[in-house]
Amino acid sequence: MMRRLIFELRYLLGHPPWDTGITPPELLAFLGRTPPGRALELGCGTGTNAVEMARRGWDVTAIDFSSRATAAARRRAAAARLPVVVRTGDVSDLRRVLGPFDLVLDIGCFHGLAPVAQARYADHVIQRTLPGATYLLYSFVDDGLAPRGGRALPTEESLRRLFTPAFAVTAIDHGTDRQRASAWFTFLRTG
Repeated sequence: MMRRLIFELRYLLGHPPWDTGITPPELLAFLGRTPPGRALELGCGTGTNAVEMARRGWDVTAIDFSSRATAAARRRAAAARLPVVVRTGDVSDLRRVLGPFDLVLDIGCFHGLAPVAQARYADHVIQRTLPGATYLLYSFVDDGLAPRGGRALPTEESLRRLFTPAFAVTAIDHGTDRQRASAWFTFLRTG
């Protein structure tokens, strides 16, 4: 509850640093080489990426737990005159979100979840995808160098444990964001 209030406050006070309003080049590259299908964005924020996917012909469902963020996402989609289904809810409980999806996108949401919620999240992503689906995840990662504070960050190994054998990791692009280790993970649904 307190965590949700903090996020609501950040959206109330202005643009939080994680919601840049810019679709990242990694997603643009994927959209440029992949025919449209059904997409699910987890942790959609104010809808920048959901609207970009819809603009490119994707049937998009987007979810975030911040009501302020999802209200902004609905306004963004309406202003663009694009049909994006935006829901306010818990990304680790997708029982009311019907799949299957060809693409699941998460830019910076997963790493903020507690381990038990990460496990539920992974189960729901697996249940809502079929072989051939792609899961794109951008996350802060535990590189073993930074001091730990707050929640434990995912590692490549912890992500493999959660998502395999249903998904195979097909690419990892390591980087940094705000002086923290981060990575783009591309998973392909195999079984």
